[in-house]
Amino acid sequence: MTTPTTGGPPGYFPPRELTARDRGRVARERTIEATLFVAAAVGALTTLGILYSLFGETVKFFTHVSIVDFLTDTEWTPLFSTKRFGIWPLVTATMLTSFIALVVAVPVGLTTAVYLSEFATPRVRGIAKPALEVLAGVPTVVYGFFALITITPLLATFIPGMSTFNSLSAGLVMGVMIIPMIASLSEDAMAQVPAGLREGAYALGSTRLEVALRVVFPAALSGIIASVILGLSRAVGETMIVAIAAGQRPIMTLDPRVPVETMTTFIVQVSLGDTPYGSIEYLTIFAVGSSIFVMTLILNVVSHWFVRRFREVYS
Repeated sequence: MTTPTTGGPPGYFPPRELTARDRGRVARERTIEATLFVAAAVGALTTLGILYSLFGETVKFFTHVSIVDFLTDTEWTPLFSTKRFGIWPLVTATMLTSFIALVVAVPVGLTTAVYLSEFATPRVRGIAKPALEVLAGVPTVVYGFFALITITPLLATFIPGMSTFNSLSAGLVMGVMIIPMIASLSEDAMAQVPAGLREGAYALGSTRLEVALRVVFPAALSGIIASVILGLSRAVGETMIVAIAAGQRPIMTLDPRVPVETMTTFIVQVSLGDTPYGSIEYLTIFAVGSSIFVMTLILNVVSHWFVRRFREVYS
């Protein structure tokens, strides 16, 4: 057996020298890799910066206010002479408007998703889905004024005791706002269901409605639930609709006809006022903001867990 002239064990061939073209390709790949790393790092560092600025001021808030009072008291009056710091009136108002929004968005959004996925022709789907998603691009301040000027007077004609500012009109319009999110994400989840499942159901004599509701919908359930939870997270963090239409009255109530103050509305109220920097009133917006962050984080974790736990994997 011959040994290569360059030396080394039998069968060894030294790597060829890189050409200028090879070195250029390697340089481009490293540049792309570095760019992607910087993009990922910017997102991570931005998140860390938000957490630092948010929770840093929250810690200062809890040096003045007991966390037990914050989580158990049922009155919220940090801008009054007698100051109380119970977060529950704001949480109750936020959950009330979000629940009303889901009552509107879930049935309409899921029905729309089933239609687009299983009944609409490709031509209709290509027109209807982009038209539906246009709703997501409407500024929320427009939705807020629509709730205050149009929906509230309409509801007042047949609901006695309806206040000018109320959680019902704000929740209804907020539900319309999140319909595109639930409908689009649910339709995408249904589109991922293999055609073989549909064909097998049709072969057994199922109708289109039975296939949609008994085959496709259960198979896409994890994605559908995730879309609903993401819609709820969007409703919890909504600001302008509730700030304009729901009012600024921090009371603990489940009556949708009366004015309430949500967590985001309070942040807007303090941020636009004359609250001195560093005062306890100023620090409350960080405590409320941290509460919203924790609530949405829990919802997103639940959504992620649900998708991983119940996701159907098809080969």
